[in-house]
Amino acid sequence: SGQPRGAKPGARRRAAVMADVAQLAGVSHQTVSRVLNDSARVRPETVERVLSAMRELDYMPNPVARALATGRSRTLGVVSFDTTLYGPASTLFAIERAAHEEGYFISIVSLESLDQESVLSAVERLRGQGVDGILVIAPQEAAVRAVLDLPSGMPVVSVEAGPEEAVPVVAVDQFAGAATATRHLLELGHRTVWHVAGPEDWLEAQQRIEGWRSALEEAGADIPPLLSGDWSARSGYELGQRLVTVRDVTAVFAANDQMALGILRALHEVGREIPRQFSLVGFDDIPEAQFFTPPLTTVRQDFGEVGRQSLMLLLAEMMSDDRSSARVVVEPSLVVRDSAAAPPS
Repeated sequence: SGQPRGAKPGARRRAAVMADVAQLAGVSHQTVSRVLNDSARVRPETVERVLSAMRELDYMPNPVARALATGRSRTLGVVSFDTTLYGPASTLFAIERAAHEEGYFISIVSLESLDQESVLSAVERLRGQGVDGILVIAPQEAAVRAVLDLPSGMPVVSVEAGPEEAVPVVAVDQFAGAATATRHLLELGHRTVWHVAGPEDWLEAQQRIEGWRSALEEAGADIPPLLSGDWSARSGYELGQRLVTVRDVTAVFAANDQMALGILRALHEVGREIPRQFSLVGFDDIPEAQFFTPPLTTVRQDFGEVGRQSLMLLLAEMMSDDRSSARVVVEPSLVVRDSAAAPPS
């Protein structure tokens, strides 16, 4: 039963080791090792006997010993941060699912701040754990600067946003998503579109501002002053309270759905009818967006695809001798619901 001889009944059981498995299966510990490392040199009936002994003893292979033997830990590191935000949290979930499907474990270091020092020390911690490669969810400028300083021997992929030409990056085309949202409002007949942006040190916020501004310039529309929030519904609400005091605002593109929710609340409080008097488009397509009042037109990011592509790119980097500067772009799509319509005549 895997219980050492002479142990008291009910005592905590000693964890089984490879020698116990070998003894129970009647094989050498080299054979057990080969079975663990999927060697083709072991007869199928022997494999079955070893696996059966492992189950009976509840044997857990030691990942560190296995990594030393094979040069691979089958573990990938992820550097992330405040994952309560929908985008990064969804990206992290998608990476975990994709890794699981490919037979990899994930070790996550979650940081309070993405400054250069924190990112570099997180990477060192993961290297100390013997991970085979690292994904950095790096949406802020400081994190991107840190990614540039990562040791060249470790396979690394930057996710969501990243530096041009330095490390491989997988990101949603934020510029295209913002331009599409803005054009949608202009095509409905609005003379211009106001923008409630995300925090200025976020690359995604910067790229959405560029997409919004570019679509307005292309249409020859006026460019209203920029309003910046912090991704929260509260900041959207406070900026919405300012917007309702500005004459002639008929359309707003919010840089995420949470801020759009806050804007909706501010509009409802002063009796603005949406979309008859005021049109609003968000960004992200959070699961709740379709249950807003009215349901929110928004830009959907395919986080599942971002997770899959990030993992595939990292596995390719792990097979390669040199770090590439591959850039994988995931296209967003506009989800049209009921929060945007033609302006009041």
